[in-house]
Amino acid sequence: MNDLLNTALGYVTPVLEFALAWIIDPANWVQFALLVGAYVAAVFITRKFNPRITKLLTPAQESTTILSQTRRFILIFLPLLLPLLAFGLTAVGEQVTRSIFGSGEVIAFGKRVFLFLAARAFVRDMLSDPLLKMVGKVVLVPLAAVYALGFLDPVLAWLETTVVPLGNMSFSVLGLLRFLVVATIMFWLGRWSNDQSSALIEKQEMRPATRQLAAKATEIAIFGAAFLVAMNIAGVPLTSLAVLTGALGVGIGFGLQKIASNFVSGVILLLEGQATVGDYVELDGGETGTIVKMTARAAILETYDGKWIVVPNEDFIVTRVINYSDSGSANRYDVTFSVSYDTDINKIPDIVAPAVAALDFILNDPMPPDVELENFGDSGIDFIVEFWVNGIDDGRFKYRSHVRFAVWNALKEAGIEIPFPQRVVEIKGGFPKGLTE
Repeated sequence: MNDLLNTALGYVTPVLEFALAWIIDPANWVQFALLVGAYVAAVFITRKFNPRITKLLTPAQESTTILSQTRRFILIFLPLLLPLLAFGLTAVGEQVTRSIFGSGEVIAFGKRVFLFLAARAFVRDMLSDPLLKMVGKVVLVPLAAVYALGFLDPVLAWLETTVVPLGNMSFSVLGLLRFLVVATIMFWLGRWSNDQSSALIEKQEMRPATRQLAAKATEIAIFGAAFLVAMNIAGVPLTSLAVLTGALGVGIGFGLQKIASNFVSGVILLLEGQATVGDYVELDGGETGTIVKMTARAAILETYDGKWIVVPNEDFIVTRVINYSDSGSANRYDVTFSVSYDTDINKIPDIVAPAVAALDFILNDPMPPDVELENFGDSGIDFIVEFWVNGIDDGRFKYRSHVRFAVWNALKEAGIEIPFPQRVVEIKGGFPKGLTE
């Protein structure tokens, strides 16, 4: 028992002596007082000036100018004001204590703590992107905590010497963390740049196909550059990608022919404008629909019964596809109807044509509604009315349905009968005797 007690005292005694020496050292108390004073001053300043800064930098809600966007961006950094201000005041106090007492370990520790608080506020309050926030919580905040405790150099040295084998290659844990941080930042910058460039391209006056091609080309260029920069910063030699590129070329040549063909076909469609978003098309198999989206591999057709049809881009190049028109072009349609043989057919054009022309969607240019005699049918005289509309009768607008209503109402008001099928049945030999009695 005595040996155990002596061993415990051997550990505790140096700690007590260090604590006693720290307590009786006036330099430590001065540093501690300066540290508390710096924090209190930072709290007082931020509470007094934060509302004024917020009011000064907050633009009108509807304003979208560059200056307004810059002011909103600066406001994002407002949560860092307190810890960074405390850090700056503490740094001044450290210079004072080192010049007077020749030491400043306590206040230096406090300065590192304020820097840790700044890193935590940055991750918690400023980062809104989920990926960046995750990397900040996993990497930035722990490293800031280790730095605040004064163990950053030994921890970095341990991470550098800890090697993770991966097949014939090996990476240090520090290298993997560096690659994770750099790749995340580059990916976020690439996505932000792509959003900005896409918004800029959307404002340009150009054909939808050209606009979409420009957006896709910009996206590929931005993320390709981000990938190369991330590889270079992480220390991965770009010459090693030559093997991967060669293997990818072989794969495209043998196993990815259709994908490559569809990609090239998509670029051709975007360049030539044969089919673009908003067009109403009929495929070689009879399916019809409006193109709602075009990707690198396929076009998405939406039918008017709610179904989506995925059509490979190659089909628009190598098969017969009817593109009825771009949005807003004029198209001609026709509706057939019949009247009784007792009708004065010379009056039909004057009755039907004005009724159809009165519909609000009927165009007079390039030609007003035209009523023509089509045929002498079995049950009546067949007519056809041709009309032009601005758009496509795809089942959603129901142009033909409205025209048929107008024809029916016009003929009814004129007292003209629309015949139903009539048949003459001849019974050879007469009726059986049982049926005649």
